[in-house]
Formats: sequence, structure tokens, C-alpha cells
Amino acid sequence: MILLPDDLRAALRANALGHEAALRDGRAEPDFRPVLKLFNPLGAATWLATELAEDGDTLFGLADLGFGCPELGAFSLAEIAAVRLPFGLTIERDIAFATAHPLSVWAAWSRRSGSILAAQATLCRAAPPSGATPATPDCPPS
Repeated sequence: MILLPDDLRAALRANALGHEAALRDGRAEPDFRPVLKLFNPLGAATWLATELAEDGDTLFGLADLGFGCPELGAFSLAEIAAVRLPFGLTIERDIAFATAHPLSVWAAWSRRSGSILAAQATLCRAAPPSGATPATPDCPPS
């Protein structure tokens, strides 16, 4: 599976450029919705990304390695793609992922609950924020 198809790459780069422009213009930092969700199919490690640096490798977002302390920061797409799991598995992209919530909400709920996966369950039950559309669910398909 391709972890970062062209459409998601373009959306992540657009967010990064928007972030840079906001900082340059002295505006508040934008609080983007995560565009990409990567996960370990055999464990709890999960990453939500909102931006991709110009180098095409450095993602910014929320990383949860499954130890109960999700963190905001940068992570390497190449390093994540290089992970080899038992049974020939690799890190996967959640192709159905979409969210109505910005990264700050994900970070707050992930820290409060101890994981991105627990936060997703909470956000799935919560009402979507104003301005959300039906195309931005937080619940995985059943």
C-alpha cells in the first residue's frame, strides 16, 4: 500500500505552506484537521499528520507509539515506511480516515484518554463541531 498518495501529499503540503504563511504574516498558527492516519495493524502505534515539510519526508502531527503518552511533533515518513512487522506486515494507512476535528482536539483527547485510538472512540460519540460536513466523520466504517 502506498502510505502517501499524491492527493494526500498535496493536502499535507498545502497545510504546511499555509502554516508557514501564517507565521510569516504574524497571524495565529492554523489548527488543521489531520489529513493522514497511519497505524500498526498489530499494535497500538498510530500517527495523525496535518503537514508535510518541503523535504517530502518530515510529517507534523500527533504520534502515539502505544505507551500512553501521545505527543505533537515531527516524524519521518521514511522511518515509518521502513518498519517491518511479523507476518510480512508493515505500517498501514487508514484509507477511510476523515475527521471533523482539528489536531488540537485530537491531541487534547488523546492525552486525556492515553491514546489516539481511545480518543477516536470518544470523538466518534461526540457531536461534530460546527461547520463539519457529513464527509468528515470521526467514526471508522462498520
